[in-house]
Amino acid sequence: MFFRVPFLVQILFRRRIWRGKDANAVYLTFDDGPDRDTTPWVLDLLKRENIKATFFCIGQNIENNPSLFNDILENGHSIGNHTFNHEKGTKTEKSTYINSIYKTEALYPSEFFRPPYGRMNVFQVNKLISMGKKIIMWTWNAQDYKKSSNHAHIIEKAKIIQGRDILLFHNSKKSAQNMKKSLPEVIKIVKQKQLLFKLLD
Repeated sequence: MFFRVPFLVQILFRRRIWRGKDANAVYLTFDDGPDRDTTPWVLDLLKRENIKATFFCIGQNIENNPSLFNDILENGHSIGNHTFNHEKGTKTEKSTYINSIYKTEALYPSEFFRPPYGRMNVFQVNKLISMGKKIIMWTWNAQDYKKSSNHAHIIEKAKIIQGRDILLFHNSKKSAQNMKKSLPEVIKIVKQKQLLFKLLD
């Protein structure tokens, strides 16, 4: 898997949002939370660094960790829908997939949606767009969840980050080790590039 999504992929799936609008900024996002082991750590770091991010939350995790979810909101971060059970769109019936999105929507409505694994079929895309959702993808993926990855490699690949990039990290048990070791350094590299951190709009 690429750290940077090839431009051709962005063109082929152009109804999805791959980049932010501001050439002087990047857009930090986290998938899969809230998670008891990693979300408090992320929130503390972002507070120290004075950064706002968008958290694409799994509905089941919102239900299981309501106080943590409130902490995300109280810290001024944005929320996106990441389905209720982290279903892969290309392996899930349209009605099941859309119901999962609605179930999460009932917990917290958001105009932002990110498909787990980045996978959806055309019928799901059509439905989401008709619902008024912005399908948010990413241009730079930390791959912090991969066992074959390591934090030094993630930090090295942060050098290719540029303005308008949407950065993808995870706040989950699987990604905890790589994320905690790499995220502070990635933030440092972005700031050295004199890029701002902005919320998605």
